[in-house]
Parts: sequence; structure tokens; C-alpha cells
Amino acid sequence: MTMSVELSGAIEGVAAGVPFVALPPSDESRPAPLVLTWHLLDAPFSEAAMAAALPMRELHAWRVHLGLPLTGKRFPEGGFEGFFRLASEDNVLNVVEPLTRQAEAEFPAAVAELRSRLSIEDGPVGLVGGSQGGGVALQMLTHAEIPVAAAALVNPVTQLAPVIAANERFFDVTYQWSDRSRAVANEYDYVRRAGELTAPVLLVIGEEDDVSITEPAAALHKALGERRSELVTIAGMAHGFAEAPGLEPAPQTGHAKLVDAELTRWFARHLAA
Repeated sequence: MTMSVELSGAIEGVAAGVPFVALPPSDESRPAPLVLTWHLLDAPFSEAAMAAALPMRELHAWRVHLGLPLTGKRFPEGGFEGFFRLASEDNVLNVVEPLTRQAEAEFPAAVAELRSRLSIEDGPVGLVGGSQGGGVALQMLTHAEIPVAAAALVNPVTQLAPVIAANERFFDVTYQWSDRSRAVANEYDYVRRAGELTAPVLLVIGEEDDVSITEPAAALHKALGERRSELVTIAGMAHGFAEAPGLEPAPQTGHAKLVDAELTRWFARHLAA
């Protein structure tokens, strides 16, 4: 049984329809930059679990952990099981595309409301995403509406097609590609779209994660080059980095502590700049 933890000082709420858990900076007497995160479709599988796994407590910033569409308080009918039923029927068109599209659509209003409610300084934000949440963060980096200082991606879905192929291997199923799902996978190929990414990217990769995650991340790092990206490998880490199933906040794992330190270092450098 996973032990739950209290998120001391956390502010939980909803901003423009998006559930969030906000961790304030240690010094709330002055405005601080904003770092936004999207969780995994693995552990950590919720905004509260992500806040516990990657609190970045040493960073002078508001760390606001956003809940993804179709998860948590917004699970489809049937909850956790209903979500995986949708994914098993058509992961690309039932989950990845609608989740990403909705996250894109709701992001500007959510950020505007967070700025109106919290003492956030003006200026570019930081973005964090893990797994499919990393795919969402990458999609946001192809937009210019909200300036981004830097992004940090943990085991991100950098290219969708290899992940679908990996699911076929893991679950012994065959995904029926259509013209529409191929178009979606082409859009969510950020190695191909590396030139569109608007900010420096830190890629934090688990040494034990599947090649469908590790190889596209390495290819993105190569496409962006050393000036626009950094690649860090966490020894022994697989895809998730919290206790499964990862719906509730839990004590930080050893791997999560290492990821947390890398993110803190990255944003201390880039948000200050």
C-alpha cells in the first residue's frame, strides 16, 4: 500500500477549469517566476502526485502542477478503468489527440487566472512534462502566445509513433493506423519539428526506459544541439518515478529526488536569466 504524504503549504484549486496544486516559493513577500508541470500517464499520474514527486522546493518560483484532461478529477466515465478502455480502443484518437488538444486550448486562460490569483512575476514561464505530459509541454513550445524561458521534460513522448509500436509489443495488440491517426502522429513528432521549439529544453531520461522514449529524446537533443538542449540520464530509472499507481501524493523516490535536483538546477539557471 502506498503511503500518502501531506503537501505542506500547497494551494489546491481549479483555474479556468484546470485542476491544479500550487507550491509557493519560500519567500512569498516578493513575486516569483512561474513553473508549470503536466504529470505522466504513469506514476506520478496526478497533479498532486507530481507535486510530491517533483516539488522543486529549493527553487524560488511558484511551481504549479496541472491536471491533464481525461485524468484525475476529469477521468471519463468508468474512472481509471474507463480511461484505459478508451486507450485500448484507440490510444491516438481517443486519448493522445483529445488530451493534447484540450490541454492546449485551456492553457492560456489557466495561466491568466493563476497570474491573477498568485503573486507571480511578469515574464516567461518554465514548463515541465513527464511522459505524455512531456508531449503536451513540447506542443506548447511550438506556440508563441505565452513566452517560455525553458522547458524540462522527463521521459517525454517525443515521437508518438514509436510509443504506439512499443504498446503493441508490451500488450500484444495491433494498432490499426488510419490516415487521421498517422496525421496526428506526424504532428506530434518533435524531432521533425525541432526547429519550431521556442525555448531551451532539458531532457531527463531513465536509463531503463523503453527505446521508444530514450531514442527519440536523444534524437531531439541532437537536432536541437548543445546550445538549445541538454540530455541527462538517470541510472536505473524506468518510465515512472513514483510509487504505482501514482494517483495520490507519496514519499519521493530516490529516482524522483535525482530528477528534482536536475529540474531545480535547470530552472535556477534559466528563470534567473
